[in-house]
Amino acid sequence: MSARVVVAVGLPGSGKSTYFSRLGVNPISSDAIRLQLADDENEQSIHARVFATVRYLLRHRIALHRPVTYIDATNLTRQDRRQFIKIARESGCRIEAIYFDVPLEICKVRNAARGRIVPEHALDLMAAKLVPPSVEEGFDRVTIADGGSV
Repeated sequence: MSARVVVAVGLPGSGKSTYFSRLGVNPISSDAIRLQLADDENEQSIHARVFATVRYLLRHRIALHRPVTYIDATNLTRQDRRQFIKIARESGCRIEAIYFDVPLEICKVRNAARGRIVPEHALDLMAAKLVPPSVEEGFDRVTIADGGSV
């Protein structure tokens, strides 16, 4: 059985990190990398560095023959997800997406209750960009999580 790369897709507050926590796994997290690099998981000016680091860590986990690597980031667009699909394919890994299909209004309520709050206008812009993942873009499988119980 080949290794798998599992990419989370969803708005802030849709339950991605909670899902991974409940699963008991240690995903590669863009927020955790922001915290490591800039001492602030809200720091958005280092986006390119953060995702270069995500890809670097993914490649190393694959080289270390880890059976499953989870990517915890919003991954809202096909362009955001393209590099993960490419790395998985080049490495002979299966590539899967978990789509957190949670209404924007629920994400806003959850977001307001979190310690790290994404501005509401930013959530609106992100929701407008969101393209659900699909097998057609290159995933072997797409699982939909409604986020209701995460």
